[in-house]
Amino acid sequence: MERIDRRDVLATISALAAWGATASSASAADEPVLSDSKVIPFSSLAVRTFPNGGEQRRVIQGRLPTGESIEVHETMLPAGQMPHPPHKHINTEILFIQTGALEYDDDGKLTPIGPGDIIFTASNRMHGLKNVGTGPATYIVVSVGEKPMQT
Repeated sequence: MERIDRRDVLATISALAAWGATASSASAADEPVLSDSKVIPFSSLAVRTFPNGGEQRRVIQGRLPTGESIEVHETMLPAGQMPHPPHKHINTEILFIQTGALEYDDDGKLTPIGPGDIIFTASNRMHGLKNVGTGPATYIVVSVGEKPMQT
C-alpha cells in the first residue's frame, strides 16, 4: 500500500475546499467562503512558532459552500511535547500523521501512532496528543464543524 505524503494531502484538501472571497465580519456566518479551487504551495505557508518549540502552518480556514466551517493546518511537535492538554470541542478532527512517534489520548485510552496513521476524533470527544518519540513529529489537521476553530 502506498503511503500518502504531505503534498498529496495538501493537494487533495486544496482541490476539495480551496481559497475563496473574504467577508467583512468575524462571525461564523461571515467566514470566507471557500468556493474557488487553488493550488497552495507549501513554501508559501507562513510559519507560526509556539513557546514549546512547535510550529504550525495554516493552510486554509473558512466556510465550504455546503455550510461547514473547515480549518486545515500542519503542525510540527517537538519530542516530549503536547500541543495542548486533553480537551474537547464541537468540531470533528481528522489528523494525518506524517512523521514521528505519537500517543493519542481518546478519552483516557492511549494508543501509539506513527507515520501513515490517521486519527478520527468525533465531535465533543475528549482527546489529546503527545510526541513520545526522540525527534519531531509532523501531522496535518483537518477540522470540520458548524463553527470556526480558534487555532
